[in-house]
Amino acid sequence: QVQLVESGGGSVQPGGSLRLSCAASGFTFRYYAMNWYRQVPGKERDLVAAISRFGSSTNYADSVKGRFTISRDNAKNTVYLEMNSLKPEDTAVYYCNGRRRFDGRQYEYWGQGTQVTVSS
Repeated sequence: QVQLVESGGGSVQPGGSLRLSCAASGFTFRYYAMNWYRQVPGKERDLVAAISRFGSSTNYADSVKGRFTISRDNAKNTVYLEMNSLKPEDTAVYYCNGRRRFDGRQYEYWGQGTQVTVSS
């Protein structure tokens, strides 16, 4: 059974930090690029950060560049999102995503989401 389980969300004041984790099981983690998305009510789910299969390449949304860092540990089947200098506009549900294209097909998995609230 495929599972992506996020943890580490919560409430924090502006300027604070949080570290999200996403533990994967049920599939070969190292074969998948991993991504973090976020969504606020009434809006589309937006890509926040992406990391390649072995971590050699990362990409970030402009709104989080310099503040967020994505990383992965393939030995632990876990991807992380370190979030610093948090702003109220970072408030959202954050989702972990794994994606792989193989033999002409796309394979994709989602976590259940974890709430991040930035407020004074």
